[in-house]
Amino acid sequence: MRYFLYVPLLVTPMLIMTGCSIGHQSREDGDGHHLEDTNQPSHGNADNHDNAEGDHHESSIGKPGDVNSVDRVISVVMDDTMRFIPDSFDVIAGETIQFDVVNKGKLVHEFVLGSTDELMEHQAMMKKMPGMGHDESNSVSLETNASGSVIWSFTNTGVVDIACLKAGHFEAGMKGTVAVSGK
Repeated sequence: MRYFLYVPLLVTPMLIMTGCSIGHQSREDGDGHHLEDTNQPSHGNADNHDNAEGDHHESSIGKPGDVNSVDRVISVVMDDTMRFIPDSFDVIAGETIQFDVVNKGKLVHEFVLGSTDELMEHQAMMKKMPGMGHDESNSVSLETNASGSVIWSFTNTGVVDIACLKAGHFEAGMKGTVAVSGK
């Protein structure tokens, strides 16, 4: 009987030290993406992505934005017609945009910013690992009637793509563009 008293005292510090969380199954692949139980949300921080700390460094499409530096807010609706409404946006290089995204569909949808190559690579990875989840500032994944934000600083001119990379959604036309012009 005494053994039962000692087990919690030994196990609890080990769980805390290893960062285990009871009830949440998660592991990482070699690229830092979280692989989660399919009953968990697809993207870790689905309700808000305004935390740029350590998430993504600057890339060809820009960098994570700071909530205190937002120049404009753009509202985006996702639904089961497999479209973003609106699906094209014009911004100026140097602007920080907060995309306020709402899912009015019955399916889970996501809003992901990236280059065509990045999005196609990510889509291929998601097809291989459908339970893959990630917490990245260039994306938000939303359940029915949920809303979230992506705050992004567009640092370079060109075209940035938007996609929903859930299985079959991109192929059905759930994509868009951000045209980034010079100042």
